[in-house]
Amino acid sequence: MKQSTAIVIGCGQRGTAYADYVIENGDKLKITAIADPHDGRREYAKNRYNVEDANVFKDWREIAALPKMADFVIIATQDNMHYEPALAFIEKGYDLLLEKPMAPTVRECREITEAAEKKGVKVVVCHVLRFTNFWRKLKDIIKNGDIGDIVTVVHMENVGNTHQSHSYVRGNWRKTAESTPMLLAKSCHDIDILQWLIGKECRRAQSFGSLVYFVPKNRPAGAPDYCMDGCPAAEECFYHAKKLYYDDKQSWFRAIAAEKADPTDDEVMAAIKHGPYGRCVFACDNDVVDHQVVNLEYEDGVTASFTMNAFNEGGRYIRIFGTKGEIYGDMEHETIDLFSFGTRKHTIFDLEKIKGDITGGHGGGDTGIMEDALNYFAGEQTTDSICDVRTSYLNHVTAFAAEESRLQGNVADVAEFEKNN
Repeated sequence: MKQSTAIVIGCGQRGTAYADYVIENGDKLKITAIADPHDGRREYAKNRYNVEDANVFKDWREIAALPKMADFVIIATQDNMHYEPALAFIEKGYDLLLEKPMAPTVRECREITEAAEKKGVKVVVCHVLRFTNFWRKLKDIIKNGDIGDIVTVVHMENVGNTHQSHSYVRGNWRKTAESTPMLLAKSCHDIDILQWLIGKECRRAQSFGSLVYFVPKNRPAGAPDYCMDGCPAAEECFYHAKKLYYDDKQSWFRAIAAEKADPTDDEVMAAIKHGPYGRCVFACDNDVVDHQVVNLEYEDGVTASFTMNAFNEGGRYIRIFGTKGEIYGDMEHETIDLFSFGTRKHTIFDLEKIKGDITGGHGGGDTGIMEDALNYFAGEQTTDSICDVRTSYLNHVTAFAAEESRLQGNVADVAEFEKNN
């Protein structure tokens, strides 16, 4: 396979996670241009990927105005900033690696899908769980018929209490109007993975959830707006900014808060004194849910229940119930347990033998998606983890329909919801 070329639009955590593929695979990929409005991120990416000064831009529109200069574009801007660059680069004939979610509305997701299909370009939405060896192994077990036909699934996404506080209380995904609903921002991974494992279209969705804990009524007495202004509850508070950003030297939160790739303690302290990540978690302007349940009905009566909540250590686990057996999978602890009705025995899979090289984020999914995307864009063979833009769009519609159910208190017919939006 010849070396592919890519442009990176948005050089934050997600954009660099994908672009970092070039560090070990420079023969397969070259970053030809970057765009980011933040001076520090732009400079970091330019140096890290050896991008020529002439191809470094503050605004993606400057690149879109130029003749086509790469095979594909990595779009990793904020959720509500995907739509415009996606359409612009599709129109220029670029394939896209598009960070999830596609866009903040059904209409915008549909227009991206239709534009790509009309232009004949390929769009890979970053449903990275599909590309981890853990989820691929689960898919293989199902395809092999080891549990027969799937009847129902129970799936849990444990966001993690500190991750919730960082990203969805203090951070960029705290407000639906400025990003997307929590179910899209965090869990369109999971809605997608359920459909991929089950292999059938979702027909109906029902959801409940709300924001109950990270709210003003739980603010400790006397707590200031900013943690570093002398909070009387500093010792017992799990979310005190000094603990999460200054004391924990290994936390990826530090770089986000300080907007530096490798910040010093002084830079972190300056950032949390009166920056957004230094706010009391009970005094923020967040409105996304901190817990949500979703019931889903697929073709042929297959059902699934999905729960997402903040009140845990973090990680994902799943139980898949079939006509011949059941599977329990714990992604965080790399455990897969298959129970067969025929033998009445458990088979524990040795993930050390199947996981391969789990490097990078999302259990290796960030690397895995790059491998498949490069092959897909080049017209070469891929794994069955890859999905076309239409499949991704329909799975987004399911998530949007579930969120509508949560807000309206109804059971959403997914096909009818898609027609009306």
